[in-house]
Amino acid sequence: MRHSKAGKKLGRTHSHRKAMFRNMVRSLLTYGQIKTTETKAMVLRKDADNLVTLGLRNDLHARRLAYKVLENHQLVQKLFDEIAPRFAGVNGGYTRVYKLGLPRVGDCAPMAVIELTRREEAVQASAPAEEAAKA
Repeated sequence: MRHSKAGKKLGRTHSHRKAMFRNMVRSLLTYGQIKTTETKAMVLRKDADNLVTLGLRNDLHARRLAYKVLENHQLVQKLFDEIAPRFAGVNGGYTRVYKLGLPRVGDCAPMAVIELTRREEAVQASAPAEEAAKA
């Protein structure tokens, strides 16, 4: 019986799955959005949201936990200084998954795009509008 065995295995070993999702979350934080299969996007959502939550805590222990996943000082700094402040005052929902209409050509796998909900351009565009409203 398979009691208390939550999560998708994706046909990979634990170490392969762990490395794959580390790479995917690095790409997501670097580029803001990535294209992958629907199943991987749904599993990746949890990892990415947890990292943004660490970024919102903004303490030394949170930085060390984020570095443990990202293994890149520049990316940790970007997470804490640029990405996490966009989500200040928001409780969850840091990523969005769009299902694409056409499947992958080679194996007909359903594809999706996962992205951060608040893009840098959107935050910069709303800032002048908020300042004008205050004046």
